[in-house]
Parts: sequence; C-alpha cells; structure tokens
Amino acid sequence: MFEIFLSEQTLLLKRISWGYRQRTPSSSARRGADEAWGSVGTHSSHPGIRARIGAGCAMGGVFAGRRATVELNSEGLGTEFPERDWILTRILWLSGVEIGHNRRGTVDTRRRFICINGRPDMEPMGIAASHGCIPNAQPRRVWPVRPSEMWGTSKKITE
Repeated sequence: MFEIFLSEQTLLLKRISWGYRQRTPSSSARRGADEAWGSVGTHSSHPGIRARIGAGCAMGGVFAGRRATVELNSEGLGTEFPERDWILTRILWLSGVEIGHNRRGTVDTRRRFICINGRPDMEPMGIAASHGCIPNAQPRRVWPVRPSEMWGTSKKITE
C-alpha cells in the first residue's frame, strides 16, 4: 500500500506482509490538487497502478512520454534544461478507479498521464513543484510493487 500526503509532500509505503513502513519526501503539482483535464494539478483520489515502466533501465535514466531516452541524468543536463519536469529511473503510471472522480470524462487520471516517478537529487523535494505527477526522491523504494499488487493493494492520495 502507498499513501501520498499532498499537504506534507510525502509518500508513505507500507508493506504489511513484510512489516515495512517507509516515508520518503515527495512532491506534487505546484498548482495544487485538481482532477480536471488541463489543470496541471495532482489528483487527490484512490488510484490504481496502470503500469510499471522502467524495468531494466539504468538508475538515473531519463524518460520522455513514458519512454526511456538515451540520456542519463547529470548536473550538466539539468543546467542545460532547467525547465524540464524530470522523470527518471522508474514510473508507476496511475489510473483512476472512481468513475466521475478520477476515471473517464474530463477527470481521467490515466489520460492525464499522472504517475509516481523518480526525480534528480538536485531537484527540490518536499514542496509542490511538479507539473502534475508525483516525483519521489527514492523511486527504488516504490518500485517493489509487484504486478499482482497493482490493483489489489490500497493506494490513496490525500490533500
């Protein structure tokens, strides 16, 4: 199970079967919580995980459009593209499960490409600064969600 607290800008990962709890710095949209299409806000809802992306990719690998590029993150790359909303290493692409709130129509989480993803160390964490996704400082800790847990495990994003 994971829970994302927008007010605290943290992600809590709980693996009850392992007795594991880990709270890591996270981030959300600089424009706050908003489900509407085109809002560039982070959904506050109960999502499912549509896909795990990045297996086999190098740590620090850069993604664009949920596809790995040939780039590896570096300070030089960050300096060259300071306005880029970095997506690194791993992606958990979220999908709505509540029709009318985060699924279908103008509030569809999946169609808005909302995801939990890695972020460069040099980028701020713990503050609302993303373009809608939920960057996490430690994507390797979130990645262990197995395909069998994707829909059966509770996920929650709260304001």
